[in-house]
Amino acid sequence: MKKIILSSFFLLASSVFPSLSYADSASQNQEIIERFTKCDTNKDGKLTKEEAKDCMPRVYNNFSYIDSGNKGYVTLAQIQALAR
Repeated sequence: MKKIILSSFFLLASSVFPSLSYADSASQNQEIIERFTKCDTNKDGKLTKEEAKDCMPRVYNNFSYIDSGNKGYVTLAQIQALAR
């Protein structure tokens, strides 16, 4: 009987936890979009280091790494790619 209960628990857990992971990822992505939109003060779809300074501190602190092409800005797609 214990084996059946444990087996059922692990089966249930394996089907539930991926959903939780997706929900966390989806909510994280939504938060990134919202913060990026708020920080992009001139609404050009690009975030400069100055725009990120007070609004997205992790982006600000890692700006040189994210802006690997040294363009002087990062995009939402670049931030999302690193967040995965």
